[in-house]
Amino acid sequence: MAEAHTKNHDYHIIDPSPWPFLGSVGAFVMAIGGIAYMRYHSGGELPLFGHNLAQPWLFFIGLVIVLYTMFGWWSDTIRESKEGHHTRVVSLHLRYGMIMFIASEVMFFVAWFWAFFDASLFPGEAEQVARAAFTGGHWPPKGIEVLDPLHLPLYNTIILLLSGTTVTWAHHALIHKDRKGLITGLTLTVLLGMLFSFVQGYEYMHAPFAFKDSIYGATFFMATGFHGFHVIIGTIFLLVCLLRAMRGDFTPQKHFGFEAAAWYWHFVDVVWLFLFFSIYVWASWGATLAVE
Repeated sequence: MAEAHTKNHDYHIIDPSPWPFLGSVGAFVMAIGGIAYMRYHSGGELPLFGHNLAQPWLFFIGLVIVLYTMFGWWSDTIRESKEGHHTRVVSLHLRYGMIMFIASEVMFFVAWFWAFFDASLFPGEAEQVARAAFTGGHWPPKGIEVLDPLHLPLYNTIILLLSGTTVTWAHHALIHKDRKGLITGLTLTVLLGMLFSFVQGYEYMHAPFAFKDSIYGATFFMATGFHGFHVIIGTIFLLVCLLRAMRGDFTPQKHFGFEAAAWYWHFVDVVWLFLFFSIYVWASWGATLAVE
């Protein structure tokens, strides 16, 4: 009887899981809650079955459900790996999944770059399409002072490039069974990621233009802010890997969780270089720089 249940293939038939359904519920609640949150701050209403959902708490309920789903689902994945279910074929498919996820993220950024270049290369067209986002036929729009690319943006570029170096150091240390180097490299990467977010937050607070002022502000904050959100997610990703490394979860043969985090972080690095040279450097040529 035992031989009848012996595994004779490289695939993993997972047990029934509540996480896909629970994650969908959480995402739906968070999406409706996001609309309700914006309606609440604008003084509007969101009526549904006689109840006004324009409250701030609905979004955070959905967020808690999503975070709980992430913790539970990934904990199950780690457990399955320790139980030997992540065979050669399964590990390969996990890598395919991460590659497709990063590819989908690339298309998100393509949309933000498209919006920025469309408005910057055809400012007259942007003026006709959106009168509220008047450009004056110039880019940046008349009256807009832009950030000096050789100040905080350059500083953040150096920070991210250094973080890419430290995460690579950590990866090589893991492969060569250098646990101290792994932990040190990951710690430095997490600290550099936090420093980047702090500098970008400071830059946002002292920016000489606002999101709602012009199409320049809207495209600038959407592109750089979306990237900043990815930096925060990547920093959390690497922090989890650091805690797992301290616990001894990774081995030179099995460490896809860390490898996926490293891929994600290098993706964030590359996107930032495109942002820096296009939105900060190229778009500031001939423009008035803000006095800081």
